[in-house]
Amino acid sequence: MAIEMIMPKVDMDQETGTVVEWIKTDGQKVTEGETILVIETDKIAIDVEAPGTGILNGISAQPGETIPIGTVIAYILEEGEVLPESSGRPPAPASPDPEPALPTPEKGEVAATPVARKMAEAHGVDLGALSPSEVGGKLTKEDIEEALKPSISPVREGDLIATPAARRNARIKGLDLSLVPGSGPGGRIQGFDVENYQPRSGAPFRKTSLEGATIPLIGMRKTIAERLTTSYQSIPHIQFTSRVEMSNFLTAREDYNQLALEKGDQKVSVTALLVKLVAMTLAEHPLLNSSLLEGEIQIHQDINIGIAVALDEGLIVPVVKNANLKGISEIAAESNDLVERARNSSLTNADVKGGTFTITNLGPFGVEQFNAIINPPEAGILAIGATIPEVVALENGAIAVRPIMRFTLSADHRIVDGAVAARFIADLKATFENPILMNY
Repeated sequence: MAIEMIMPKVDMDQETGTVVEWIKTDGQKVTEGETILVIETDKIAIDVEAPGTGILNGISAQPGETIPIGTVIAYILEEGEVLPESSGRPPAPASPDPEPALPTPEKGEVAATPVARKMAEAHGVDLGALSPSEVGGKLTKEDIEEALKPSISPVREGDLIATPAARRNARIKGLDLSLVPGSGPGGRIQGFDVENYQPRSGAPFRKTSLEGATIPLIGMRKTIAERLTTSYQSIPHIQFTSRVEMSNFLTAREDYNQLALEKGDQKVSVTALLVKLVAMTLAEHPLLNSSLLEGEIQIHQDINIGIAVALDEGLIVPVVKNANLKGISEIAAESNDLVERARNSSLTNADVKGGTFTITNLGPFGVEQFNAIINPPEAGILAIGATIPEVVALENGAIAVRPIMRFTLSADHRIVDGAVAARFIADLKATFENPILMNY
């Protein structure tokens, strides 16, 4: 009996999913539990497994298409089984009548359908070098796609196991994924494996250019565009910038890292320390840890800090839950894990849900100061700039060079008044400049 394969629902508020790539194609045998499709929700890319064993057929959703959840997008059939009539494709008759003889093409002309001819011309395929899938028949679209498989979908060959990020990076780089050694479990190829791959001399490696390219606004990129446009147009943003003297912050991080080294724990990143200090300060300023929902300001009991992570295809915000209640070492391990899995496209929905406040740090890119757009329905977002040495005047009138960082708070003016935001900024600045306060 035919097994329906539907666009899965992986999130409570998910309405659609975008097809990124079919790992298996029509007519190929699949095994239950085998990854055969990659989809993208508005937050993450997901590997979709085969719901049964059999022959994949009736694929009706192509890469780039956004499909409502619950829609049947393919079937898995038993050997010799035909597609259901509801599939939208005509079922093959059990005992086909002899087909009328096709007109004989003119001498030197290859028999092919118009679509096949156009595809062959577009991709530079020599029709004369191909044979139709049916004896005595014409070359079809499927024949051309089969001929193009090695150059279009190297990931489908063999038993390669790769994350969505690895597949995406390989497509962008024009790299044969079978050449890349995988560092993940069972040889799974990770996104950074592709990024770090250095081909041997003479190995096939093709660089692609985006000049003149058209990039479809789908999946994550489309969601980012829609949400940030809505946020910028509907939320009255107010912004406040403050300069922070980071000497004590940097010293505290060195001390934490020395302690982590002695205990065998992970190093404490700047991000981990920022998450902890911001969460502590939010505990004293509940309006910054709230949301405007259905005409009411809802103060969140939990303080869940989102960490904006830049990806090639967009931005994703994994969340450290209850950050104010966790120690530095726990936050360091959790944030490092979240950032790594974000870059490998292996986050789950639970990892990106429930944020109450977001921080975004462009300091590693050398950006000194910027304004960030609020991630709705949160009340604020903190933009962290680079820490750079600057000449400052000390209280005694002396001149010195100190590490200075600028951060900018963007707040929802419907929830937060200027004075409330200013007090939060003042307390946050004091906490950054004196991290010892977290132990008080």
